[in-house]
Amino acid sequence: MITIKTFVFNPFMVNTYLLFDETREAIIVDAACSDEREEEHLENFIETNSLKLVRNINTHSHIDHILGNVFIEERFGIRPEYHPAGESFLIRAKDVGIAYGFQVDRVPEAARLLEANEMIRWGNSSLRVIYTPGHADGSCCFYSKEQGFVITGDVLFRDSIGRTDLPTGNFDLLMESITEQVFTLPDDTVVYPGHGPETEIGYEKMNNPFIR
Repeated sequence: MITIKTFVFNPFMVNTYLLFDETREAIIVDAACSDEREEEHLENFIETNSLKLVRNINTHSHIDHILGNVFIEERFGIRPEYHPAGESFLIRAKDVGIAYGFQVDRVPEAARLLEANEMIRWGNSSLRVIYTPGHADGSCCFYSKEQGFVITGDVLFRDSIGRTDLPTGNFDLLMESITEQVFTLPDDTVVYPGHGPETEIGYEKMNNPFIR
């Protein structure tokens, strides 16, 4: 059974998710730690719970969601995995970081590139990759059918959706991703977003003011 530990990192308050099961193998989704205090908090949790970090997965490659990738590579020897359509953001990561007040010395090379509908496996657990562009090229959600949850990155939030005014953002495409991919999941599916509190698919279908 997957246990999910949520950390809130960096000034953009990104939800970083650490997922682990009874094997003690773990994956991290959106490693967003941006300073030594946050890095120590994450490392202490991993060590205290005797976890073995085996994969580092990115929902998308916006700067606020990838700030911890260098730390994860240097401390745990794990390079990131992301959809190839988001690589353009990584090319510009240093300049974008400066614009937002972050120092990005380098961007780790990908361990591998994710594909739509592939299974991310670790321990006794797995997540299915759902490709959901619109907020940004390369945006993916990660779904557990067995436990009824989905990690949505910046695609869907409680009572909101991802912004589409940044490079490669496209409102109509985001609506298509949400209605044809995310909203086809069962209504009781728990949503773990990239920012803010959890929600459920059924609640968002009924109440999200941005969904038409």
